[in-house]
Parts: sequence; structure tokens; C-alpha cells
Amino acid sequence: MVPENSSIVKDPNVLAGTPVFRDTRVPFQTLLDYVEGGQTLDEFLKDFPSVPREVAIAALEHAKHLVVSEL
Repeated sequence: MVPENSSIVKDPNVLAGTPVFRDTRVPFQTLLDYVEGGQTLDEFLKDFPSVPREVAIAALEHAKHLVVSEL
């Protein structure tokens, strides 16, 4: 479940419910794909200027918390 104040949101009317960064149509998965591919956060932010740095960092911190809490 995505918290209401999260930097990541799901809306069935936006990209068929794909989790996106709040107030954008940029999927969170895209950031994960960048990191997995060896690209930096700065490269992602340059390519997707509608995503503020603090929002991307908050999303990564949220994902980290979810992973660590499952260990």
C-alpha cells in the first residue's frame, strides 16, 4: 500500500495504475531501471526534470525502508 503523502502514487487513470512520482507521469520503476543499469541519480534527474531531487530521494528511502523491513 502506498501512503497518502508518499512521493510515489498509484492512480488507475494515470498509466493504468503504474506507480509514478507524484504530480508526474514518470514511473518509479524507471528510476530503479536507471540505477540497475549503472546510471546515476543525476542522470535520471537530467532526463526527467519533472521529478524533483527531494522526491526521487524520498522514493528511494521509502523503497529502502520496505526492503529492510522485510529482512
